[in-house]
Amino acid sequence: QVQLVESGGGLVQAGGSLRVSCAASGRTFSKLAMGWFRQAPGKEREFVAAISWSGSSTSYASSVKGRFTISRDNAKNTVSLQMNSLKPEDTAVYYCAAQPGWYSLLVHIYEYDYWGQGTQVTVSS
Repeated sequence: QVQLVESGGGLVQAGGSLRVSCAASGRTFSKLAMGWFRQAPGKEREFVAAISWSGSSTSYASSVKGRFTISRDNAKNTVSLQMNSLKPEDTAVYYCAAQPGWYSLLVHIYEYDYWGQGTQVTVSS
């Protein structure tokens, strides 16, 4: 079992920055592939970013590439998403996801077995 707890969401103006983090427990964190997804009201959950177990590889959705940065600290069992130049369309509940195994990058919802409860990010115009 893997427990994931997100934090850091909130309200920010367009053009601003926000950092969301996810603390993992229950399994060896360095053996988890991690990802961030988001779900806006009335829309399906979508991929945002992923990072390999080692942190050496990352992948981003085209809509956030160049603005968002995913990172992990295997010593602190955390994965973070730094969000810059935020836009109103980034408003969503952001979910952390984990999958045990030495995977490179997992970008699909069905590839993850463990999910956090989500944290709300609201970008006002």
